[in-house]
Amino acid sequence: MQSRAFWSKVLVLSLLLSAITPTPFSHLDPSHAMANDQIAPTPSSQPTKYTQEERKELFEKIGLLTGIPWTYLAAVDQYEKTMNTVKKRTVQQRMTNIYFSEQIWAGMLNPDPQDTNLKNISFFHGVGRDGSGDGLAERTNDLDVLAAMAAILSNNGTRVDNLQINLWNYYQNARSVERIRQFTAIYESLGSLEANTHAFPLPVTSNYSYRSTWGDSRGWGGHRTHEGTDLFAGYGVPVRSTCYGIVEIKGWNPYGGWRIGIRDLNNIYHYYAHLSGFQKTIKINDIVKPGQTLGWVGSSGYGKPGTSGKFPPHLHFGLYRDNGATEWSYDPYPSLRRWEREDRSKKK
Repeated sequence: MQSRAFWSKVLVLSLLLSAITPTPFSHLDPSHAMANDQIAPTPSSQPTKYTQEERKELFEKIGLLTGIPWTYLAAVDQYEKTMNTVKKRTVQQRMTNIYFSEQIWAGMLNPDPQDTNLKNISFFHGVGRDGSGDGLAERTNDLDVLAAMAAILSNNGTRVDNLQINLWNYYQNARSVERIRQFTAIYESLGSLEANTHAFPLPVTSNYSYRSTWGDSRGWGGHRTHEGTDLFAGYGVPVRSTCYGIVEIKGWNPYGGWRIGIRDLNNIYHYYAHLSGFQKTIKINDIVKPGQTLGWVGSSGYGKPGTSGKFPPHLHFGLYRDNGATEWSYDPYPSLRRWEREDRSKKK
């Protein structure tokens, strides 16, 4: 009975969306999936673009009817987007990024992996749902995909602790649950999906220099490669957040000294090391914005807490990608040059 009541709400959702926002959905043209597990790309002749405000409105409406906070729906959608990028998955939905494989959607033992029949999908324990009210469960349809994810998220209730359990049951991965929690916190703080601007980690008006040093050899503590770019500047030059994000790590590291780590909404970890000190008001799980001061340039590290002066003052800045199972560094130099140009253009 509880399941029946939920899907009645989903049907109401489809009617509400068609009544209130006919324009965004009147021209959706879901097509059938390809024979393999990759979905055909959206035709590029007349691409449909939606603003972040329109996407937020969609999440809010679904949240209103399902009891799931819009921030959780947005966070799951954003996490799925980051996984699509690193795993090179292709989706055809035009407003959402949530990905379901054919097997998960139609059911692992379903002989028709492209099945859209609700009874068949239910019989084979697939996750596919009809959120658009057309009687079909299509994994290329935004409303159907969101209805499926809403069912997963609300399986054991929609309180915060229940949502965490539901996410674990689906992803079976503590890292995935933590990322979605972090993304949710960012959206709750900002109240918006608009969070893609960046800033250079040092004031562009300060005296600094840097070059690409990613991959260079390092010797202290054993042979290792340099996982970042060194930006040389004087003691006390402000170190700024390069992104909208959440403080994931703050404290001492034998290699990085006083360091801080920020996770952004693209699931990229921004690492700042060798600081002389932190902005006192910043703590773990705080939400930061581009240009916000995190600390100051120093020469801490290469020893026990408080060790300083073993090398010239500079900021070590690193970027790390996450694929849901592990992280790896990549060269931050191109990003730094781009953010530097953007900040300089704002000064003109």
